[in-house]
Amino acid sequence: MDEWDSDEVISTAKKLSSYRLCDSCLGRQFATVSHGMSNEERGAIIRQSLGLEKVEVEECWLCGGMMGELRKFSEMVVEAMEGYEYETFLVGSRVEKEILVKEGELLSLSEYGESIKREINREVGKLVSASTGKEVDFIRPHITAIINTQYDDVELDIRPLYIYGRYRKLIRGIPQTKWPCRKCKGKGCDYCHGTGKMYEESVEEIIAERAVEIVEGKEEYFHGAGREDIDVLMLGNGRPFILEIREPRRRKIDLSDLQKEINSFGKGKVEVSGLRFAEKGEIEKLKAMKANKTYRVVVSFDEKGKINEAVNALRGCYIAQRTPLRVVHRRADKIRERKILDIRIEEEGSNEAVLVVKAESGTYIKELMTGDGGRTKPSLSELAGCAIEVKKLDVINIGDEDGEKVERN
Repeated sequence: MDEWDSDEVISTAKKLSSYRLCDSCLGRQFATVSHGMSNEERGAIIRQSLGLEKVEVEECWLCGGMMGELRKFSEMVVEAMEGYEYETFLVGSRVEKEILVKEGELLSLSEYGESIKREINREVGKLVSASTGKEVDFIRPHITAIINTQYDDVELDIRPLYIYGRYRKLIRGIPQTKWPCRKCKGKGCDYCHGTGKMYEESVEEIIAERAVEIVEGKEEYFHGAGREDIDVLMLGNGRPFILEIREPRRRKIDLSDLQKEINSFGKGKVEVSGLRFAEKGEIEKLKAMKANKTYRVVVSFDEKGKINEAVNALRGCYIAQRTPLRVVHRRADKIRERKILDIRIEEEGSNEAVLVVKAESGTYIKELMTGDGGRTKPSLSELAGCAIEVKKLDVINIGDEDGEKVERN
């Protein structure tokens, strides 16, 4: 038996016959009945079956003419998205409350219906796709266009652009990220000479400036796999990062060209490598990354002490580190256990030595050397029996083999 001839469908249609509905709004109450046709076509079938008079869309009790404006809405969306590079999009809509209240009344009478917003989104999406040649994507669209049907307005939600890479910091004295002035909180004051920042530049700003300019983005966020101190170099294979650029107008960029641009702009200070496009979900993985790190440390001591014996004792040793005094004001004061995977003396003088240390993620290397007043045990200072001062510290490798291996979860 034809689906339209079922007692349930006929009974529902009769309940709705007292409402003056255009074919689209009538047919929408039977959206799940039959396939391969529009709601307008469904409405015509019901109307003709019951011998109802056709209601012009402008006179519709429910939409008040809105369903006759779908092409106009699609043109609004296409115009709003002009100037943006995109391959995929999605259409959403906001409908005035009065229509939604009426719709609720109708849907309470039919078990076959769908919402008016769903039909608008679908049908406008088809028209936009036909006009632009772009595809609808329900999962990760480059642009989501939200139509306000009451005010004939379109709001765009632009999917951010995510770029993964590794950076090397070649000079000391610059932080990883922008550091707002502690006095004015970024507004600009005499203390920061009107810049709003504690430091004139950062790794983030050097990397992001050209990238944001090239993709014509609005703002950026820098996500690093950990960070090094301001006075520490980041060498070797570099530290992984993801640059998030909000509201980019351009997406089709050559990352090899961008890499050259960044390295030219940051010459002698910061350089990047391995740029590739990333996804938002990678940020969480990046933040959770627990990779081993290798350091080169220059230390000095007033008296010789048992440096060689101390180094041998630390190799393969587990240490207990209470949060260092220099960071305890901004981090939880607790004890962490970390393993010193390897440590060796690269160079040694009468009162100075160069050490190479490989340790688990989260190890405070400066405090491993000095002992931090007994907060790190054992330490090089404690085992050597002499005071140790860290003169220089560089990160020379992050991870093992492929540079991204995670050692501990």
